[in-house]
Parts: sequence; C-alpha cells; structure tokens
Amino acid sequence: MQIGAQLYTVRKYFTNLEDFDKGLKKTADIGYKAVQVSGTCAYDPYWLRDELQKYDLTCAITHIPPQRLIDELEKVVAEHAVFGCKNIGIGSIPAPWFGTYEGYFEFRKVFIPIAEKMRDMGAKLMFHNHAIEFEDHNGNTIFNHLMEDFPEDAMEFTLDCGWADFAGQDVPKLIDSLKSRLSRIHLKDYADLPADGSIEQAPYMRPIYEGKMDYDAIINALKNAGTEYALVEQDNCYDEDPFECLRRSYNSVVGRFPEMK
Repeated sequence: MQIGAQLYTVRKYFTNLEDFDKGLKKTADIGYKAVQVSGTCAYDPYWLRDELQKYDLTCAITHIPPQRLIDELEKVVAEHAVFGCKNIGIGSIPAPWFGTYEGYFEFRKVFIPIAEKMRDMGAKLMFHNHAIEFEDHNGNTIFNHLMEDFPEDAMEFTLDCGWADFAGQDVPKLIDSLKSRLSRIHLKDYADLPADGSIEQAPYMRPIYEGKMDYDAIINALKNAGTEYALVEQDNCYDEDPFECLRRSYNSVVGRFPEMK
C-alpha cells in the first residue's frame, strides 16, 4: 500500500496551470509518489500526463463532476486513459438527489448502468462517502444500499476513514466488510473542537496522527484488505499551510509504516 496526496487538500494552489505545475512539484518534493486529481482547474489530459511523468507521480484516482459521467462517459474514460488512470470517482451523490434517503433510489437508477458501462470499458466507478450515508433510515443506511445494490465488479468505495469515524462507524470493522472494494481510500483525521472556541464547526480536521483516530489499527486493516493507495485528505487546514499539513501527514504515516513510501 502506498501513501498518496488528495490534491483537494491544496486546491487553492491549483487554480491555473502554472500553479498546478508548481503544486505538483511541491507535492512530489514532500515525498508523495501518488496523487488524486480533484478540486483543480481544468486541464488537458495530455498536459496532465506529461506533468505527472515530469515529477514521477501516478494519478491513482480522480474526482470529477458526476454530470460528466451522465453526459459524456466515453470521453471521460478516454481522457483518463491518456494519463493512466482507470479509477474515476465522484465525491458524493450529486444534486438533485443528495441529502435525502429517497434521492438515493433515483441516483441508483442512473448510476448503476453507468458503473456497469465503465466496468465494460475497463474503468471503475469510485464512490466517496461523507457522514450522511451512514444516517439511520428505519434500520437501513444509504451506505448499506450502495454496498448491496451496486455490483462489486462495477463500483468500489473511496472510503473516507475520517467521515466514517465521525459518523460513529468502527472503521477497521467497516474496512473488513469492504475488503474487495477498497483499492483507493482517504486517510483523514480529526480532533475535538478547541476549548477556546476558535473552531466552531466539527469535525476539526487535523493531519494524520494529530487527531483522535487510531490510525495504527486502520492502516493495518487496510493492508489486510489489499488497499493499493491511501490518499491523505484534509478538507480544511484553517490558518495552516496545506502543503505543510500534507508534509506532517506524510512524515507521520511513513515514520510508522515506511513501506508506504
């Protein structure tokens, strides 16, 4: 399993192609060899291929607007093939279906056929969770439906360990239940809100091993699950430099698990 950087963490430095180039270099200089391309400016797939090669980086997964998968699936898969990425993700159930239990079933009607077409084209749909998918609906959850309704060979989960923990899940146990569907996941940590009230909205996101989660247990469970890429994501770095947060996460993880470099 290799550690990677979710570029959404440093998205404010990826708003144009010149800064995109500089940001990839800074990410590679930390030591990362893999990235998730998400939250960046638009890019030509051949440009991205050349940039990744220049800095000896692999694109393990992307997040793209879900509407592109509805409107231009073949083009999206072909673009990803240019820079060597078969794992194409969405960040959540999209509008207008997001946020309601009933909306999930409309999402399912549209996206199961998309996932199956992607599979047949040699690509893989990746679903990223937040906490909402674990909310109880008369004994069931949207996450359970996703596990049961989408074919295992057509959709995997970019399990966001932080959001799952925040939703009250036993993350190592959840990882064990998803073993064959976790080739790429998100490492995310959080702490209790500061007592001084400086941060008011939970979760208070922190670099990996600077929060409250048991990442020794989580990483060992991921290794047992056969996860290939564990991508560090910190949605909010507050007043800290996001690249410094990525650096601290990298150093903390590889300091304990050097084989993840």
